[in-house]
Amino acid sequence: MTATIESRFIAIDAPCGEDSLARIVFGDASGAPCIENGVPTLRLGMCDDARDGFAEIWTSAGPIRSGSFNDLVFAHDDEFLFCAGFIPVSDRYTEATRQTYGHAFALVGELKFPKIFRMWNFIPHINGANQEGLEVYRDFCRGRAVAFEQDYAHASGMPAATGIGTWGDGVGFYFLACRESPMRHIENSRQTPAYEYPQRYGPKSPSFARGTQLRDTLFVSGTASILGHETVHEGDLDKQWSVATGNIAHLIGAENLQAQGSRGGYTLRELDQIKVYYRHAADLPRVMKLARATFHPDASVRYLKVDICRSDLLVEIEGIASHRHRSD
Repeated sequence: MTATIESRFIAIDAPCGEDSLARIVFGDASGAPCIENGVPTLRLGMCDDARDGFAEIWTSAGPIRSGSFNDLVFAHDDEFLFCAGFIPVSDRYTEATRQTYGHAFALVGELKFPKIFRMWNFIPHINGANQEGLEVYRDFCRGRAVAFEQDYAHASGMPAATGIGTWGDGVGFYFLACRESPMRHIENSRQTPAYEYPQRYGPKSPSFARGTQLRDTLFVSGTASILGHETVHEGDLDKQWSVATGNIAHLIGAENLQAQGSRGGYTLRELDQIKVYYRHAADLPRVMKLARATFHPDASVRYLKVDICRSDLLVEIEGIASHRHRSD
């Protein structure tokens, strides 16, 4: 039987099943991850009110084993690994990020799950400045890049990722890795690879691919209104939405995938488990209307009002492309 991993969004206090690999709670507070009822759980401050929150559950075929390592929590079956960590709030994140990511990469090596295919990072005051006057996101990216260079250079490239704001204190992060499943990191010919951004975006470029294809599923990184390496349509929500969704459509389309040696292709109607991050509360009705017009009516979509990695971006979108809705 082919090993599988799946996610779904559930009510914030809904119980987990025995097949649960991980639980991420998008609520009103952040904190260090822990094992709850045998399931690694990470709580992220992403909502003003816990009643507006939800949980993301990752499941696999099992049997599942869980544990902790250097303040990280993890769970795995024979093919997939989940890991979550937390970096306490600080006036400088470079070294703590480098160290904590280093621990995570050591865990990947020790447990023999060498292929990281999806990561998420939730960064407080992401557009603010650290004690050196460097933007917090760039401070974080510097530490993450050094960890990739020093502790993950032997492995299979940079994975799909999201780096987004949080209302909580401290950086929460989680990732998924596999042991043997076929995997390919995907770039977008409309956009400069993030790890090749010019130095004007910080001392170290962001460390992620635009997407990662795992068998017949494509994990789409957080995607915004960026062409080449520059933000376009500053201040115009509708146009930024159009560019962001156009970037995703191109990324997952057959032409872009085939140019990178991958078969198949997907459409926006085949995107699911979508998170839409938006900057301004007043934009939510418009964002929801745009999403209803863009995605499949049965797609699961959640909306989170947070700051985005660039102060001139109004919206960012991520999701998982598969052929689940192809027959519709």
